[in-house]
Amino acid sequence: MLSSYFVVISAEKAYHEQLSIPEITNAPFKPASMMAKCDPRHGKCMACCLMYHGDVVLKDVNVVVSTIKTKRIVQFFDWNKLIRHETFVLIFRCLTSFKCGINHQPPIVVLGADRAKVRRVVGMISKSIAIVVARHFYIGITQIMNILIDRKLDYKT
Repeated sequence: MLSSYFVVISAEKAYHEQLSIPEITNAPFKPASMMAKCDPRHGKCMACCLMYHGDVVLKDVNVVVSTIKTKRIVQFFDWNKLIRHETFVLIFRCLTSFKCGINHQPPIVVLGADRAKVRRVVGMISKSIAIVVARHFYIGITQIMNILIDRKLDYKT
């Protein structure tokens, strides 16, 4: 499960940025917006869910999602499978696509926080194999830390 959130922007920078719906829709697919350290361009997705908050119109979202599909910014699995049997051939097709949700309430900002109040944000959750690379990285770090802790315990005894 891969997740990202955009717009996390400082109050000083918010006045210089013009955050349009295409900008905030393309941003969650960049590595800088990911909640885990991984590059979503290196894996294929099974499904993707975009959840919008704030001043967002469904027509604009549909246009941006269709351009993402045509430009192939996100690569989906091709589930067309051909299974052969002795007497018949079956073709299975599993649809993969985007699911979008819109909440028209603007995002809430905590008073005194350094995050800016913006008109619209988007959160993305996708089932992707790109997270496998990050998982192996964290497993490797955990193994290294366990070895170092064992050495430290052996040194003390």
